[in-house]
Order: sequence, then structure tokens, then C-alpha cells
Amino acid sequence: MAWRDSRKNRSRLFLFISSIVLGIAALVAVYSFKDNLQRDIDSQAKELAGADLIVESRRPLEKARQKMLAQLGDDRAEERIFASMLYFIKGEGSRLVQIKALQGKYPFYGKIETSPAAAATQFQSGRNALVDQTLMLQFNAKVGDSVKVGALNFKIAGILNKAPGQTGIQATIAPTVFIPLIYLEKTGLTQIGSRITYRFYYQYLNDSELEKTLKKIEAPFEKEGLDIETVASKKESTGRSFRDMSRFLALAGFIALLLGCIGVGSAIHVYIQEKLSTIATLRCLGLKARAAFLIYLIQISCIGLIGAVLGAALGTAIQFLLPVVLKDFLPIEISMQISWLAVAQGVALGLLISILFALPSLLAVRKISPLNAIRASFESATAKRDPLKWLVYVLMILFVFGFTYLQMKSMAQSIAFTIAILIAFLLLMAFSKGLMFLAKKFLPLSWSYLWRQGFANLYRPNNQTLMLTVSIGLSTAFICTLFFVQAILINRVTLSSSANQPNTILFDIQNTQKDDLNKLTKSYKLPLMNQVPVITMRIEQINGKTLAKDTSNANAFRGEIRATYQDSLTAAEKITDGEWIGKVESDTAPIYISLEQGYAKRLKVKLKDKIVFNVQGTLITTAVGSFREVNWGRMQTNFRVVFPTGVLEDAPQFHVLMTRIPSKEVSAKYQGAVVRKFPNVSVIDLDLVLELIDELLSKIGFVIRFMAGFSMATGWIVLLSAVLTSKNQRIKESILLRTLGASGKQVLIINAIEYFFLGVLAAGAGLILSISGSWLLAKYSFDATFTPPLVPILVLFSIVVGLVVITGVLSTRNILNQPPLKILRNEG
Repeated sequence: MAWRDSRKNRSRLFLFISSIVLGIAALVAVYSFKDNLQRDIDSQAKELAGADLIVESRRPLEKARQKMLAQLGDDRAEERIFASMLYFIKGEGSRLVQIKALQGKYPFYGKIETSPAAAATQFQSGRNALVDQTLMLQFNAKVGDSVKVGALNFKIAGILNKAPGQTGIQATIAPTVFIPLIYLEKTGLTQIGSRITYRFYYQYLNDSELEKTLKKIEAPFEKEGLDIETVASKKESTGRSFRDMSRFLALAGFIALLLGCIGVGSAIHVYIQEKLSTIATLRCLGLKARAAFLIYLIQISCIGLIGAVLGAALGTAIQFLLPVVLKDFLPIEISMQISWLAVAQGVALGLLISILFALPSLLAVRKISPLNAIRASFESATAKRDPLKWLVYVLMILFVFGFTYLQMKSMAQSIAFTIAILIAFLLLMAFSKGLMFLAKKFLPLSWSYLWRQGFANLYRPNNQTLMLTVSIGLSTAFICTLFFVQAILINRVTLSSSANQPNTILFDIQNTQKDDLNKLTKSYKLPLMNQVPVITMRIEQINGKTLAKDTSNANAFRGEIRATYQDSLTAAEKITDGEWIGKVESDTAPIYISLEQGYAKRLKVKLKDKIVFNVQGTLITTAVGSFREVNWGRMQTNFRVVFPTGVLEDAPQFHVLMTRIPSKEVSAKYQGAVVRKFPNVSVIDLDLVLELIDELLSKIGFVIRFMAGFSMATGWIVLLSAVLTSKNQRIKESILLRTLGASGKQVLIINAIEYFFLGVLAAGAGLILSISGSWLLAKYSFDATFTPPLVPILVLFSIVVGLVVITGVLSTRNILNQPPLKILRNEG
């Protein structure tokens, strides 16, 4: 019976389910990509790490520890990593880069890819350098040219194309330059305050020896703050980072799927409404309510299965595009294959949601009385409340929560995401219902008939106002919010474009260089906008507890802190608790420091707590005098720990200078002069940083929009499905209007007016939701101001409205070709 009944409706049934095809496709593509990525991470883990064991330290090691490290492994290599200026002698250009001073045959697995290929293994034989290809292109440099690192010149032996674990994004933001480690000391860059990472690479020919070594070194190394990484831990950390990305992409695809679910639910509702008389007639012939329910359940299940299979097939094809979209973020080569597990998950998910979101309408079939065939009343079928419907609604919410939890693995985040989705749905539904009520109650009778009829279509029987407002509104809100958030992030770092804000930072300035550098800066007529001392230190004790006694707060003792001293607070600082004392009057007076409030929370300290700092070997006992709120977005040097004056003046320190350079030409000349005269001083061009961040956010934004596009496309399919689903209803209305004397042009205008206001309703609701959400994110998450960009909003609003009108009018145009006699023959 299900097969027989579907003969005239198969195309319509498939149209219902087509709403979920793109959502399933997006999820299958993400799942397939995740499976392939994990497989390739597993197979390429050794090439990714480059060694069996990696030991990393943020500070110089004692000789005894160095001697121990020199005895580990069957083969070993050593590397120093730090930021420094690179000066191109021929082109007279400079750029802050990541210097890697290497000694040994690293990588032991995989290879450093260079042009020419031999340069990777031969550059350590002399004063040579491997320079990242992006830098070579930027400064129009060639192999054989010379670059200056610190006080030494190096010959460019080759172009660096790829190194183990390096991604395209990393090469753009922090381009790498390799030099031989034996020349590092002669560059003069290993001075006070230099932020150098020490890495030691080891190869083990016997896995059992590696396990013995790990058992021996893990505990003592952890106490000393040394990080240990193996192939297994590298595999786990890389997999974890990309799992987070996969989860986000899956949730973006899930939003498209939820929009499709709305389309399924609404379309099935219209379909069942049109079948009421048929079902009532069958009930008169003796068909049981349970059998009537099963007939349509079988139809939906079969078509849902077909839609899920098509979505899975489309997703499998789309997965081959994801590596192209995400290539700049991937440190490995991806080999794409069909993931049958992902296909099975997609098919099962498609079938489940087809049934689940069709059930509220299908359950009504059980309540249809045989008397409906006589009374032809649609209202009585749904007059009574059905507890099973509420159970299905609860199951829908649990489904959304369950799917989210499977992606995020966090109860709190899953609950928050589910509530956010529910709030968005409820707000859009309330907005739609409210406007339908207003249109019905306050429609001006003075308006022309065409306008009144177009408005009346918004609340006529079987209208699509609610469904289209929710689906198109939610997809519009999703796209706009992504656009607005990207703009907020860009605005957070564009403060340097203001005329009174610095756009260049110079750091690692030694005490002996401070005055000469100030003179050089003034000679270029540049202002000295912000100049502060920086002292490197570590926390030794907190309230008498050391790392050995307080392992629960281990992170507080690890790593180095960069603090400063000052007698007054800056404009970016505000005391939130305690009292700021800016000067220590005598050697015996207590030293009250100020902590940034977030940092104090991480340290688990309160006012008056005692903290002992190790400043280059000297222990200084302090007390927490105040907590500060710091505006990190302000373009100036900000610190988590601030000392009063009278304590650290004689400590080893370096200085940071901030200035504003009016043009790129002056910037290039000034940076060149700084690098030539003060080779250890690093210069950060904030305008260049802004360009890099803009480029990075654009790439991330493209990835997000790629997935968000599924939501927009699904919204359009739901629109098309809604229009074609109500085609029979519209044919009847159109023919009645034609019979009453309306022209084809008038009917077309009525439909255009209806879809125009549907578009305005949907786009307006989505934009209001998006602007509100973006304002909340800006205020509470980014601590920034949000001003809606009017031009992009108007453009997007016009596109959505135009798309709705064009789709609605074109899809209903063939109605005008129906002859009025058709209604009399009851063939509508």
C-alpha cells in the first residue's frame, strides 16, 4: 500500500528529503576527512616528529644535565630556536623571522625539503643559511645572496620549502631560517633576555632502549621543567589539535543538517495534510489507524534512506576538496580514501533524522477519524493533544545534545551549544509568529487588493512563513555571525592604525644600547612613545611551597616570567583589589607587587600571599599588594607581574621601545639602520603583523565559510522544497483567483509580494539574531566594541530577499498556465 500510494508522490517525497542531503554530505565529508587524517598522522608520525625522542627547555641547561643529555640515544642532534631580525644585504630589506640553529643529522625521519635538494645536508659545512621560500619571494632574493643574522653574514645555500611539522600558516606568520649551530655564539644573539628554546633530538634503533630511557628521565625532567616528546606523544597531540578542528567543522555541518530537519518536518506536515481525505477514506474502508501510520512511515523511511545514501555519496566526493581547502593548516601529506565507517554513520544519521523529524506529523495520522471523509475538517484531526508528540520533541532535543556531545566530549559545552540552538530556534519562531499575528490584525484595509492578498498569504492555511523564517533566518544568522566575528577580531588588532598609537616595537635592547638607540630613533624624527625595562625571572616559592611540595600548582613554577618595575600605573591598568604602592622606601621595607587578576587566579594566590622570585640567581621575597585589570588590547607593553621601583634597577635586564613610523619607506630605512648597528635588537612591524593576521583570519574564514555554505545552500533548498511542496495548494488558490477574474500578472504580483515579505522577514530575523549575538560576543568574550557594518548588512539583506523572491516567483510561474476549468474537475 505504501508503494502504491507513493506512485504519484515519489518526486515530492524525494524533494522533502532533499533538504537533508547537503547536511549529510557535509558531515560525511568531515568524518571521512577526519578518518583519513588520523590514518595519515599514524603512518607519518615519525616524519612529523623527525626523531624518536625530543627534549625541550626554555632556559639554558646546567653542565651536568648537558653531559647527561649528550649520552642519550644512538644518534643525536641539537637545535636552538629564537626570534631575530634577518637582513637581506643585497636588497637592504629586513624581517623578523624564526631562527633555527641546527647541529647534527636532524631530521632522522623524513627530510628538510630545499632547492637545490643537496642544500639540506650541506648547509652545515660552512657559514650558510636555508631561507624560507616566502621570504625569498618577498625580498626577491636568490641562492648565493647573503643575509645578516646578528653580527654575522651567511650565504643563502638553499630555499627552504618544507621542514618536519611545518605548515603553510606557520611559514607565513613566522618564516624559518636555518643556520649552523656552531656560529650561534658569534652572532651575538645569546644575550640577557634572549628568548631561546633549546631542543635536543635523539634516534633510537631499539624501542626497548627508548622505553628504559623514558622511565629514567621522565620524573627528574618534569621537576626541572623540561618537556619530553616522543613519536607517540607527537601523534597524540597532533591528532588532538585536528580533532578539535574536525569537531568544529562537524558542528558547522550539523547546523546545515538541522536546517534540513526543519525542511523535512514542515514538508511532511504539508504532505500529510493533503493526504487527510485519502487516509479518512481508507479508514472508512476498514484500514486501522496503526496500518495508516505504518504506510506513511514506510514511505518516509525508504525515501529518507535514499536521501541519506545520496548525501553520503556527495560527502564522499566533497571530502577530496577538504585537503585543498585546509592544506595551509596541515603538517602532513593527506592521502584521501573512501571511509566506509563515515559513509555508514552518514546513512544511519540521515535515516534517523528523516524519521525523527517526520514523526510529529506522522503521529497525527493515528488520530484521523473515518468521519473526516464526510466532514472534510482538517482541524479536528489535530484538536487533541498527543503525549507522543511531546515525547518526540524531547527526543529531538536529546538527539541534538547527544550529537553535540559526541563531537565536543564536554557536557558543559554540549549543553551550552544545545541551549544556544534552542534559543535561536525559539526566537526565530516567536519573531515569525509575532509578525504573522501583526499582519493579520493590523493589515490596512486601505491598501490595494494585491497587497492585502500578498500579506494574507503569510498566514493562510498551509503557509510556509514559520518554516522559511526559521530555516533561512538561521542560515543567514550563522553566515553573518561568522562575518561579524571575523571583523571584530580584525578590529581588535587595528589599533595601531590610529595616529596616536605605536606601530613598531623594538625589544632585546641592552642597557648599554638604550641611549644610542634612542638617538638613532630621534634622528629619523620618530617619537619615543613607550619605553620600559623587562626583567626575566622564575617563581621559586608560593607561600613557602616549592614545585616539589605543590605539584597541583606545577604550572606556576614552570617557564620564565617577564616582569617590569614602575612607580605608577599606565592607562591600560586599573586596580581591582588591594592597593598599589609604587616605590620601596628602604632595603628592609616589604616589597608589594601587583598581579594581573587572571594570572593571580591561575597562581591561586590572594592578597598578602608571599611569592619568592628567582631573578637571575637572586631570590627576592615579595607580597601580593594588589590585583590589576589589564586592557591587553591597548597597543603598549603590558605585564602580568609589576614590581615597584627601588628593587630591580640593578638586575640584568633588557628594554622595549615603542614608536610610530609614518610610512613603509621610512620603516624599511629605520629597520635596516637598527639591524646594522644593533644586530641583537628585534623589530616587530605591527602593520606587517596586522597584514599577516588579516591573511590568517581570511584563510580561517574561508574554511568556515566553506562549511557555512552548506547551511546557506540548505536554506535555499528548504525554500525551494517549501514552494514546490505547497504547489497543489497554490494551484487551487491561483485558479480560484483566475476564475474570479484575476489576470496572470496580478497572481504573479501577489506571489511576488508574499515572497518579498517572506524574504524580508527571514533575512531581518537572521540579521537581528546575528547582530545581537555578535554584540554579546564582542562585549563578553572579546572585550571589544561592536558596530554593525551597514554596507555589508544591506548587501547581504538584499541578496537573501532577492533570492527568496526570484525562487518563489520562478517556481510558481507555471501555476499561471493551469486552466481555470481544472478546479472544476477536482484535479488540483
